[in-house]
This record gives sequence, structure tokens and C-alpha cells, in this order.
Amino acid sequence: MRIKLLAVVAFLAATVSTNAVAQTPAFDTKAKQIYLVDGETGTVLFARGEDEPVPPASLAKLMAMEVVFEALDKGELSPETTYEVSEHAWRTGGAPSGTSTMFAAIKSRIRVADLIQGATVQLANDACIILAEGMTGSEAAFAKRMTARARELGMPVATFNNATGLPDPANKVTMRELVTLARHLREAHPNFYRLYSQPEFEWNKILQRNRNPLIAANVGVDGLATGFAEGFGFSVAASMQRGDRRVYLAMGGLETDKERTEESRKVLDWAMTAFEKRRIFADGETIGEASVYGGAASHVALVAGGPIDVLLPANNAERLTARIVYKWPLNAPVAAGQEVGVVKLWNGERLLVEVPLKTGSAVEVGTLTSRAVDALQELLFFWL
Repeated sequence: MRIKLLAVVAFLAATVSTNAVAQTPAFDTKAKQIYLVDGETGTVLFARGEDEPVPPASLAKLMAMEVVFEALDKGELSPETTYEVSEHAWRTGGAPSGTSTMFAAIKSRIRVADLIQGATVQLANDACIILAEGMTGSEAAFAKRMTARARELGMPVATFNNATGLPDPANKVTMRELVTLARHLREAHPNFYRLYSQPEFEWNKILQRNRNPLIAANVGVDGLATGFAEGFGFSVAASMQRGDRRVYLAMGGLETDKERTEESRKVLDWAMTAFEKRRIFADGETIGEASVYGGAASHVALVAGGPIDVLLPANNAERLTARIVYKWPLNAPVAAGQEVGVVKLWNGERLLVEVPLKTGSAVEVGTLTSRAVDALQELLFFWL
């Protein structure tokens, strides 16, 4: 595989955002918004409207449960803690609401462990509200905590005004953010993530089945959830494992429940069969070099922190290009292993991935003469 390498000098630090788009022209989906990512390499296999804010609907419950899981992992909450069912929780998310519910009785007390199953398997609105009120005193306070936690996880748009995703104009999220959240849930909370693939649970003599149709389809999907919002359509956030491959998918804007299921299966199957992994740079391989100002050496080698792999369409005909971006010049002294820029890999006109680059060795401060020469070169560069 031949790669053209270009060095690009930037006066402002590059924004690092692992991003990849490597889609074959023949493939398409009915989804209006979609973000599909390979779990291992970070290659984005398909993207459309991935940064468009949309109503999260029931997918907001993924954020609500992340807050709960984090509290449990930190010991702030116990699975055996019980919370009372308020009238608000009962009317808004319980039997009278006509929405997804675990049928919690008003004024009863329910264990956190049971509420978690209701919220993950049944996507129960009453379970989410009961947890929200029990943990923070009110659903509004919990929603603020959800939004704050989203920012901590690198989700700049996601905003929540309730714990359920029930209609509210303030609720919004992007497909890119839903993939970020899905990935985090699986990697940071594996013991709780498994609940999303639980086919059913029985509580209070009521058997409730998993509301995610992709789980029952037995195609390798092991999470997460589905949603529906008036004016937006049907949505899904899913993760699939097949062999040693895992992909994360978020998509929305689909017209029917059936179309969502069909498109999800089609997209996920395509993700697992239409690509092959390529190693672009080996671990420790010198990718390029950067200029050093005032150093004992005028340049330093740049390396990645590990091997760089990407997924490419099978029989890919595009030419790969690698571009190094760093803040020029680096000022001596430079430490070994110092992160100074990124390498961007392109497949034709499509950005595949951005990977941080580190210095391969240290560069000490140079002599007075070498520093004077470097100062003159910098002056001439900016003057020109």
C-alpha cells in the first residue's frame, strides 16, 4: 500500500478528534441522521447529519442510567437502596401515563436494583423518574446532573430537561454524542451494560420483555435502546459484536418501527462485511519529523503511541494520504514522548482518522550560535 506523506505546519494547535469516513458509494440508508463507528480502530464507517441536534426521546435514558451507574460504581448509591414512588413519577411515567412503564405503585418503595432493570430492559419512564427524584430530590435537578455529566464525557451539545426523554423542547443530542455515550457505557460500566441485552425480567409478578427488537433478532447486538419522537421519527443506539469486530451505531429520522429494525440490521451487517482492517503505521515507526527552534538538533522524529490501523472498503481504489499537523516551531528543550501534533489519514477526499503524535526523542537547548540562526529564520519566515 502506497501512502503519500505531507507535512502541514499549523500556527494554532490542531484539534484532535478521532474521525473517519470510509463509505462505499453504492451503500446508503434511509436514516436521516447516522453515525457508525468501528470499535477498535475508531474508523467512522458511515456518517450523515451526525452533529445535527435532535430530540433524544427514550435514548435520553442512556444518559440517565450513566449517572446512576457512575454513582453505584463510586459507592454513592447501593443496589439495595429503596426509593418511594411519588405522584409525579406515577402520573408522568407510571400506569396512568400510557407510556413505557414498569407499573410501579404510587407510594410504594422499590429497590434501586429493580429500578435499573426497569430502566434498561423496559425503558420504563417511571423507573427513571423514581431514580432521579430519589438521588437528587427532583427530576429537574437530576436532569441538570445529566447535562453536566454529558459535558464531562465530551458531549458538547447534549442537553436534558428530564430523566426520560419525554417531549421537551430543551432536550437535544447528536448521533455522534450517542455513539460516544454508548461506547462509554460499555467500556466504563460493563457489569451494568450487560442489562441492555437481558431478554426479559420479572418484577412484582409482571413479566416485561426487552423493548429493543434487535436483541430478540439474535444478530450480535448486545445493546442499547430505541426511541421515538413526534416530528423526528424512530431512532436507535446499538452496539454489535461479531467475531473480534465491534461497531457502534446511532441513527434516527426513520419513519416506522419496522423500518428502524430493517435499516439497523442492514447497516450493521454492511459494517461487518464490507470492510477490512489495514495497518498503516507500525508501533514506534517514525511517521515524520518536526522542526525544532533553538535546539541542539534542528528536527525531531514524530511517532504515534502505538500501531495505527484503519478500516477500508474491500478492494479500495482510493489513494491514501497522511498529513502531519503541528504547531511550528517546537521550542527547545523538547522532551521525549511529548505530544506535539497529529497525523491525519485520508482515503481520497475522506478523512479516516486523526492520531496524536509524540516526539521520538529529546532535543536539548542548542548553542548560542544555533539559537541565533533559528531566530533569524523565524523572523524571515514571519516577515515573508
